[in-house]
Amino acid sequence: MELSITQPDDWHLHLRDGDLLKAVVPHSANHFGRAIVMPNLKPPVTTTAAAVAYRESILKALPTESNFTPLMTLYLTDNTDPDEIKLARKSGVVFAVKLYPAGATTNSQDGVSDLLGNSLPVLEEMVEQNMPLLVHGEVTNSDVDIFDREKVFIDTILRPLLQKLPRLKVVMEHITTQDAVRFVETCRGGSVAATVTPQHLLLNRNALFQGGLQPHNYCLPVLKREIHRQAIVSAVTSGNKRFFLGTDSAPHERQRKEATCGCAGIYNAPVALAAYAKVFAEAGALEYLEAFTSFNGPDFYGLPRNESKIKLIKQPWKVPEYYALKDGGQLVPMFAGRNLDWLPSTLHERSI
Repeated sequence: MELSITQPDDWHLHLRDGDLLKAVVPHSANHFGRAIVMPNLKPPVTTTAAAVAYRESILKALPTESNFTPLMTLYLTDNTDPDEIKLARKSGVVFAVKLYPAGATTNSQDGVSDLLGNSLPVLEEMVEQNMPLLVHGEVTNSDVDIFDREKVFIDTILRPLLQKLPRLKVVMEHITTQDAVRFVETCRGGSVAATVTPQHLLLNRNALFQGGLQPHNYCLPVLKREIHRQAIVSAVTSGNKRFFLGTDSAPHERQRKEATCGCAGIYNAPVALAAYAKVFAEAGALEYLEAFTSFNGPDFYGLPRNESKIKLIKQPWKVPEYYALKDGGQLVPMFAGRNLDWLPSTLHERSI
């Protein structure tokens, strides 16, 4: 069996920088035409000038003759100036602004401490510039259970935000709960959407503990109960246009994952398309796969759909146990050492 679909885009991707950038960007460029690139570097990408410079670094790291296009984002802080949003829109390379509640995830220490209290002028300018806000939808209060942080974020931050600024375009990134699904489905108009990762479609929180602690299945937002996974699968395989592909592929070297205080993040770029195809095939909804991977995202962002095609072949293949890095380190992908049933036609393993 073979599927031919419009080349997908990745609407939530971590590429890091330096040698790790050079190592991981080919995997995304193999499959995706474009990607929204996250700005949580050290230091974070908080200005248009920094975003332009980061984009040049990505382009230099691409394989020869690659047509992959990075779509840049700015990291929202308590001190972001509304004029920076105007510059970002004029640049033609910045397509969104990312909200990290301070302390929510990797390199989020410079994030926003009080969204409506500190960032309202910036958000109002984003409405005027039609610039989407991409939200890591979790509160960081220490008294809120980690499994409840997405729901509390919706109730205490996101809902009040959209009541105050109903024209603000918002993407709830990497949604993990049935609460998020219901919220996105019930928002009026087309201003609220959500990205969904392979891990939150295929794994529940048992995957963190089966056979011992599994650090390579640890991500933020953390995996949730099976009822939440099922709700997300139902939403994306229903054909609803508000949900689209965003891998949240987040590479960390093995030694940083398998540590006394391991990093959050799952590296899924090499297996993402195979994983999404598995979800839609098991749901009997392959007819909706192309819209989820290739249409809904660009339509929401107001960008043209890709014209090129990619094939998915029903052919078992084994995911490598790891990818060797030039410095001797290792990068462990999602489903390492396991067999997957769908092989993207552009999948070319490289020694990285």
